[in-house]
Amino acid sequence: MHLPLSAELINPRVRRGPFRVAVFDFDGTLSLIREGWPQVMVSLMLDRLREQRLIAEPEAECAAHVEAFVMALNGHPTMRQMERFAQEVTARGGTSAEPVVYLQQYLDALMSVVRGRWEALESKRAQPSDWVVPNAHGILRNLQERGVPLFVASGTDLAHVSREVELLELTPYVGGRVYAPKDNDASFRKRDVIERAIRELAVRGEELIGFGDGVVETQEVKRAGGVAVGVASSTAGVRGVNASKRETLIAAGADLIIPDYEHAPELLAWLYGE
Repeated sequence: MHLPLSAELINPRVRRGPFRVAVFDFDGTLSLIREGWPQVMVSLMLDRLREQRLIAEPEAECAAHVEAFVMALNGHPTMRQMERFAQEVTARGGTSAEPVVYLQQYLDALMSVVRGRWEALESKRAQPSDWVVPNAHGILRNLQERGVPLFVASGTDLAHVSREVELLELTPYVGGRVYAPKDNDASFRKRDVIERAIRELAVRGEELIGFGDGVVETQEVKRAGGVAVGVASSTAGVRGVNASKRETLIAAGADLIIPDYEHAPELLAWLYGE
């Protein structure tokens, strides 16, 4: 079996299966419900900086700087990004609010969009396939049929992730193995989820395969000795590799890059050396 043309092999020495456990990030890796969150977060932060007249450089340069640290912390609990922004305000000579205040402002802005998507799914005006990375159900089903336990590790609040797993009809695949910060607990770590999965299943790190669109999960899968598949997903209705994500994922150590799961059967057959 050849690697699908849509997949890019970054590490030619990548281990080929079998795999005994799989860990998936959620937002951008399985779900697209929160697509657009970076723009919401960066826009909020720029507004707060403008209010105190803390933007001394050209605004485009400031926006790029803010986006860089926001995306570098993608995959951590959202509180981490707010803590980093509070430091930014102080470093620029401003008066920072508590990070939890910035967090609530961000969630209020984001959830005004997300709730509309929830309602569309609940009313059946939208289908789960409309708001997942293409063929996400297919790759989960394929791995499940191979007997691979599936874990979800997300930096989004647990209550929201759990609800969205249900709305997207992913529960039959991941069951109760959904891990995320409860009440935006900043101490949550994807590393702990990965270590727990390896320990509970009594598998070796090299028998782990991970899928994610961010730095944290990619680095943690590699740290554990597993294979990291970088999911450089685009927005709903748009196909192809997201160039910015691709660069970030390669820098984080991804073994392969894929745009989505359209060719999941071929991808997994290749990864398993079939």
